[in-house]
Formats: sequence, C-alpha cells, structure tokens
Amino acid sequence: MFEKVLIANRGEIAVRVARGCRELGVRTVGVFSDPDAGAPHVRAVDEAYPLGGTTAAESYLRADALIEIARRASADAVHPGYGFLAENPDFAEACAAGGLVFIGPTPAAMRALGSKTAARTLMRAAGVPVVPGTDEAVSGAEEASRIAGEIGFPIALKAVSGGGGKGMRVVDRADDLAAAFRQAASEAESAFGDGSLYLERMLVQPRHVEVQILADQHGSVVHLGERECSVQRRHQKLVEESPSPAVDADLRARMGAVAVQAAHAIGYTNVGTCEFLLDAGGAFYFLEVNARLQVEHPVTELVTGIDLVHEQLKIAAGQRLGFGQEDIASRGHAIECRVSAEDPANRFFPSTGRIRAVVEPQGPGVRIDGALEVGQEVSLHYDPLLAKLIVWAEDRPSALGRMRRALGEYLVLGVCTTIPFHRWLMEHPAFQAGELDTAFLERHWAPDGEPDERVVEDAAVAAVLSAHSVGASQRAVQPRPDDDGRWLQVARRAALRPS
Repeated sequence: MFEKVLIANRGEIAVRVARGCRELGVRTVGVFSDPDAGAPHVRAVDEAYPLGGTTAAESYLRADALIEIARRASADAVHPGYGFLAENPDFAEACAAGGLVFIGPTPAAMRALGSKTAARTLMRAAGVPVVPGTDEAVSGAEEASRIAGEIGFPIALKAVSGGGGKGMRVVDRADDLAAAFRQAASEAESAFGDGSLYLERMLVQPRHVEVQILADQHGSVVHLGERECSVQRRHQKLVEESPSPAVDADLRARMGAVAVQAAHAIGYTNVGTCEFLLDAGGAFYFLEVNARLQVEHPVTELVTGIDLVHEQLKIAAGQRLGFGQEDIASRGHAIECRVSAEDPANRFFPSTGRIRAVVEPQGPGVRIDGALEVGQEVSLHYDPLLAKLIVWAEDRPSALGRMRRALGEYLVLGVCTTIPFHRWLMEHPAFQAGELDTAFLERHWAPDGEPDERVVEDAAVAAVLSAHSVGASQRAVQPRPDDDGRWLQVARRAALRPS
C-alpha cells in the first residue's frame, strides 16, 4: 500500500478520499486555491500546500503545479477525485513520468473512452448494444440532417469530446437542426476545445441506469449492480438510488455482464461506471463509460458494503480484488440527494453567498458526504455541489421515509439550495411509485418562484438557533448586521416575533 497520496481536488470528494486513505493508514497531501485556504478539505488532510489562483484554471487544473507539490511532499500516488483532471490522460501520463502512480484507469483507456465516437466503435465491435447513430463526427448540419432523416427524429447532437450534457442538443424536427447544430458545436468548442459533434437516435422517455465496475491489474473484473440516475436537469443528475426500481435480477445480471464485457474490451482497470439508457421494454443501450469515481458512489457502497475508495487504492497499488462476482450481494436500498447551491425555483440557477447556518441530519441509516461549514463563501468559481445526503434502509419505501425525515432536519442558511426540491420530489406520487425517466422534471417540476412555507420556516429556525447561540452541534453563527437577503429578513422577523 502507498505511504502518502496527493489528493488533487477540493470539497466533499477530497474529504471523502482523505477519510478512505486514513482508514488504510495512508497519509494524505491536500492542495488549495486562494479562496479555499481555510476550506474543510484543507483540514481533512495531513499536510496541505497552496496552488495559488482563484479560478479552477489558475489552481486545480494546473497539472504541473500538482505534480511538483506531490514530489515535494514525497507522495507515492495521486488521487484525482472526480472532475478537474480526473479523466485527463495527459495528466495521468505526467504523473507516471514524475514517478507517481495515478489512481485511476490507464491513459490508453481514458483516451479510448474520452472520444464518444471511438467508444461507440469499441463497444459495437465488442458486441455491446449501442444506440443507433454515427460512430464518427458529422461534417456539418447538412450531413446531420441527412442521417437524421434515415434514422428518424428525435435525435441528439452530442460533443465528441464531451460529457455532463455540455455540447448536447435534442432536435425534434428537421427545421430546427441547423440552429441546434451551430449552438451545440459552439458550446462544445468552448467547453472542450473541440466543436465536433456526433448524432444519436433520441430514445423516448428512457431511464438512465448505470453499472458500477471494479477491475484489477490482473484481469479480474466484477460489477457491483446498478444505480438509477434518471432524475436530471440539463442532463445533470440530481438524485441517485440503488437498486433501480425498474431492474429485476435477470436484467441486472444481463446489464452487469455487458458492463464487464465492455471493461474487458478496453483493458479497463480501477473503478469505473458503464452508463446505459433503458427503454420501457427492457432493452438497454450503451451510453458512455465514466473513467473515474462517480459522485453517486455512496449508494453502491451502502448496498454492497464495499468501500470504493479503498478498492481504488488497493487496485492502483497492484493488489488483486479480494472477491469474485459470486461474493457480491446487494442488501437493502440506498438513495442519494445532491445538495447544491442552486435555486430550484429559478431554473436551478447557481446561488452565491456566505453560509450563515448549517444543521445536518443525523440518526440511523443517514450519511453525509460534505465539506460544508458556517462562514464558508460559495462562489461561481467551482461546482455548486455542497454536500450529498445519503440514506439506507431495508427496502425502497423505508428508504424514502428515511430520506423525507432527513431532509426535514437539513437546514442551510445563506444561499439557496436544492433541499426544497428534494423535499418536493420525495413526496411526489410518481417518484414514490418509481415511475422515472430522464424527462421526469420537464413533466412534473413547475415551481411558482415563491418560497414554500417550509423554506421560510427553516430560515426562521436557523436564525433563532443562530441568535441564541445554541451550541456547536448546530454549527450556527449570529447573522451580521449588513445581511439584507430575503431569507435573513424573513428569519429576523420570525425570531423577533413574540412567542
């Protein structure tokens, strides 16, 4: 096992990786930008070094600075977390050139999967079912129109080098294709430096279901079951759960076998996720492989009892998997809600400000993966994800009840968050019935723009806790006199009202 690992990331994932390292007796090295100098992930590691800069480009995306810090700190390996440089093959190669082990797949595997068209070609050759479309970039809107006419509308234009919904446009009719092509290409060029697009047939109301895989350096590959990720906005996941309400034992075995087959086809190692679209008839199609640890990995950990960060470290250190497919069993049901600094009532627009109060849920079956604390400044420089609330229970109805209870205890004051949305979702009859697809929000979510009563109540409760300094367990601070936001005004009036 490694003696010391550099964690090339920030926020909740850096804290999560640091905890996993500590449990295996591995010392950790952290990095931080100027705004993150006092952030929780800096205190979660054994030693931390400044990267300087404010934006991601000036700090966490500086491969040369990360490698220099790792060498200066005498680290053996680098864990990239997710985002930033996690799926950058050049960074993985630079780590190896600097005498460091990159905790992730090989650069060759990342390159094969980084191009969506190349990945489609590989998967098709390996016998993995692929959504009808092109295996190469299309030359322009005219060619895209011709191909769309052959396979039928609706179609999806996607960035060859993309991910996360950037550079993607859904087109329902031929008249809209040229404009959508220009917009998608421009967005892809801006986000990835590559404006090339490919085309897929758009499945109508599919589910987004993904399979977790583990692969060691000795040829062993296993899957850890599936996660349901269909509740999304702008192709970004909001809620994940395991197992999927739509997947039975037979379908699970078939999807898992295909995911393992895909991993073997590209010589994949370490942790990865094979993502599929699942139609109403039970047919599934390859979407992409995420060559890293996923945001939603905790739900798989809770139902399988397997620590994915531990496995990442062991595999990267050259150890064999300590179990086979027959040893893996899923128990109970887990749900994860992503708590982000976004305003659900305003099209999930990012929210900024200073965190004034935090009360996190506790109790049986509740897990918080976060790096959120009072006084923290939330800016537009980084991803708006603040924390992840994960619950486990014996079955899905019990997990839903536990999540509703936990969300009812969760208070964050100072920025708008997605907590009110998650409360709404857990009460929605269609969600409770497991009737999900990737267009769920478009059909069901229609906020009126006004704060619901519970949000106002939460602001008042948090302000009362703050004003009376009820103790460190609530991790609250007194509101500053210059705070004049909508929530703080409501909270102050509530706090001053006679009982």
